[in-house]
Order: sequence, then structure tokens, then C-alpha cells
Amino acid sequence: MTMSARDTTLALLASRSPEATVCPSEVARAIAPKEAWRDAMPLVHAAVDGLVAEGRVRLSWKGRPLAVRDGPYRISRSMPPA
Repeated sequence: MTMSARDTTLALLASRSPEATVCPSEVARAIAPKEAWRDAMPLVHAAVDGLVAEGRVRLSWKGRPLAVRDGPYRISRSMPPA
């Protein structure tokens, strides 16, 4: 059974160091057949939007934080409150 884009995003992040990031295309490639990963990107974007709204993940591009998903981005874990 294939995991959802949401669960796959969280699983990929959990499998890496706390500072690591994930590319949304990695999530799409993990949930879709090899030749159809681009078709899964809308599902990934929607899942990421939900995770951002919940405060579970944050977005960045080239080391700079992004308030919202716009253009290319990387996904990372949200830092726990200090």
C-alpha cells in the first residue's frame, strides 16, 4: 500500500538528520510510479501546505525561509519552541 503524500513527507524527514531538508519531488517519486511522479506533485503541494499550516514543517529555498510555498522550495522539520 502506498503512503499518502503527507505521511511520506513526514517519514522522509524523520529518516534524516533534524537539519536536513527534503525536495518535494522526492516525495512525489516515493508515492508515484516512476514515469508519473510529476502527476503526483499537486498532491505533494497540497500535503505540504497542510503541514505548514499545522506548523509541522517549514519551507525554505537556498537557505532562506519561505512564509508560503511559491516556486521552488525545500521542506524541513519545524523547530520545537525554545
